[in-house]
Amino acid sequence: MVNNIRTVSDTKRDFYSHHTRPINSVYRRVVEELMVETHLLAVNADFHYDPIYALGVVTSFNKFMQGYRPEPDKAAIFKALCQAVESNADKYQQDAARLESLAQRLSGKELIAWLSVEAPESAGDDLYIAITNISKNQSFKYSRLFAIGLFTVLDLADPDLVKDEKQRQQSFQPICTALNLPAEKLHKDLELYLGNLEKMVQVRAMVEDTIQADRKKREQRDAAK
Repeated sequence: MVNNIRTVSDTKRDFYSHHTRPINSVYRRVVEELMVETHLLAVNADFHYDPIYALGVVTSFNKFMQGYRPEPDKAAIFKALCQAVESNADKYQQDAARLESLAQRLSGKELIAWLSVEAPESAGDDLYIAITNISKNQSFKYSRLFAIGLFTVLDLADPDLVKDEKQRQQSFQPICTALNLPAEKLHKDLELYLGNLEKMVQVRAMVEDTIQADRKKREQRDAAK
């Protein structure tokens, strides 16, 4: 029997065929890690795309790619990432935007009820249907990117819900119960995500300092001439 499951190498090859410009070295690891993560989910039989996952992918990409230069390349890189795992960048961004809009319309308590499948049927369209389907799916494939999507909607609705570890655990408890999510793993994934965001801020600051120092040296050399 022929094994037609795509490999990580296939996905990387596809990505670099779509995006042929070099990627800034500081960000290359970010792009490739996200590429591998989305690839491994895409080839998993239990994985199904959903809007919360889409928001997690979009948020993770945008947060870790902040400060990327040239700025216009970011959209092309994201599009190539999605194409490489046979997905559509526009769909990811549209679903993410719809969830962000919902989070900004609801209060924190309302959103927790919505994510815990306690909202009335009229509260949701296909977004709510996606949530109820997850709650009924005993083989739902949890992922770190799904956790980031959940974190993002709660943060948009009410930042106090996720401002510290204790608040996060309280906020996520009914959601994890309703959606059958591994609570301990989710909290560890979010701690790692938030820690990595802080590290990336420091890396960007160092890069900016280096750029400024190089610029100053060039100006001094030009002035000396």
